[in-house]
Amino acid sequence: MDTAKQFACDTIEDIYNLPEGQRAELIDGEMYMMAAPDRIHQKLVMVLSNEIYNYIHGRDGDCEVYPSPFAVFLNADDEIYVEPDLSVVCDKNKLTKEGCKGAPDWIIEIVSPSSRSMDYFKKLIKYDTAGVREYWIVDAKKQRITVYDFEQETVEEYSFSDQVKAGIYEDFEIDFSKFNLI
Repeated sequence: MDTAKQFACDTIEDIYNLPEGQRAELIDGEMYMMAAPDRIHQKLVMVLSNEIYNYIHGRDGDCEVYPSPFAVFLNADDEIYVEPDLSVVCDKNKLTKEGCKGAPDWIIEIVSPSSRSMDYFKKLIKYDTAGVREYWIVDAKKQRITVYDFEQETVEEYSFSDQVKAGIYEDFEIDFSKFNLI
């Protein structure tokens, strides 16, 4: 997600009234415009969503994985609207025709140059207070994955040569070393 510009915004209606193809997020009455992600960003979204989807559905799991653009009304209202790069939702009662009403269980954001402060600070706080169980920040430039397990109140750092354990599942790890991101 890229936050190229920031505008004052009153309601979610401003998001809905954007021109076709323009994406934005709404946080605390501020609309943050989103630019198109680069190729590596999109490749990470694809490989991570594939890994998570295969794990869940290979075990007949109840959770669903959704890549961006996927509407998340974080507090089940119209005050905070985000489009995480990946959302894993285990409570199907939160799923609506529009997206997810409430906090997903697991969110992954892939850092873009202009989204760095949003992903590392603003969204971190919003996801924690909204009840997201686990939040990963994947930073391709730094070759780093930061894992926030809000339930266990832990933070762990990994590199792109590590296997990263998902906290919401006991036996699931993603081996970043096998992804060819060039």
